[in-house]
Amino acid sequence: MLSRALGTVGPQVSALGLGCMGMSALYGDADRGEAVATIHAALEAGVTLLDTGDFYGMGHNEMLIGEALRSAPAARREQALVSVKFGALRDPEGRWSGYDGRPAAVHNFVAYSLQRLGVDHIDVYRIARVDPDVPIEETVGAIAELVEKGYVRHIGLSEAGADTVRRAAATAPISDLQIEYSLISRGIEAEILPTTRELGIGITAYGVLSRGLISGHFTPDRQLAANDFRAHSPRFQGDNLRHNLDLVEALRKIAEQKGASVAQIAIAWALSRGEDIVPLVGARTRERLTEALGALDVALDTADLAAIEEAVPAGSAAGERYPSAQMAHLDSER
Repeated sequence: MLSRALGTVGPQVSALGLGCMGMSALYGDADRGEAVATIHAALEAGVTLLDTGDFYGMGHNEMLIGEALRSAPAARREQALVSVKFGALRDPEGRWSGYDGRPAAVHNFVAYSLQRLGVDHIDVYRIARVDPDVPIEETVGAIAELVEKGYVRHIGLSEAGADTVRRAAATAPISDLQIEYSLISRGIEAEILPTTRELGIGITAYGVLSRGLISGHFTPDRQLAANDFRAHSPRFQGDNLRHNLDLVEALRKIAEQKGASVAQIAIAWALSRGEDIVPLVGARTRERLTEALGALDVALDTADLAAIEEAVPAGSAAGERYPSAQMAHLDSER
């Protein structure tokens, strides 16, 4: 397994990380046994970075990862690094009610995560969305206190804009910024990516397959469950979906010429954007994990990258990446 560093102050991790959210929430029902088996398979393949959020299934995902780590071989368990997002507020019906970045809340959230994961420290800890009512310096400062006490190893950020990244980095060392980045979500290239590179902060890129939209497996007639985030996502609606799947078909032609799948081309593209970028693949099954790992063997030359750019130009996607209410929570979009 190839490795990359999470910025200049972060740990060495596998070149691909495993995003575990879909094993518990937001993409419809999932198979717990298959999820644990997929985490085990990822660890066996050399994937060391597991990404979660304490609000994925209201703690379910952390407990799932804890179960997988306890039942994994000791050598693989010891290599695993867990990245946790915190701060999202939800009610018993699963509705969202904002974010809490107060120092007292930070210390509260981490205590519960440590228990659910069954670990004595969290490798990378980050607020899921910047709390507009709490200065980022206070939130990051609280995580820095947890680093000093040994409960957290590294401080990350999530969906933060360039100015917020600078303020956070002036407060404490930041390992990486987790943010959506894919062929059809390239907004970070204007200001955010130049800023993180200037400051030596890595990128953990989620949504590299745009929640399956550009995986090559999504069809226009697919019926989504009511508890599937994509049923309410603008990019998966009506004419937007048809337009976006046309982009996928253009990408498929390139994939066929390379002897790869559409998903592998999309992941390989993300890997090609720089050594400071670690894509997170949201595989929920061993089959999808195997396909994603195959992207590490796909070499894209200059001609390939030019063909991909022509097939899926920057800004060519139809629809926002989140519904408007959730877009309003993104510091990165302000």
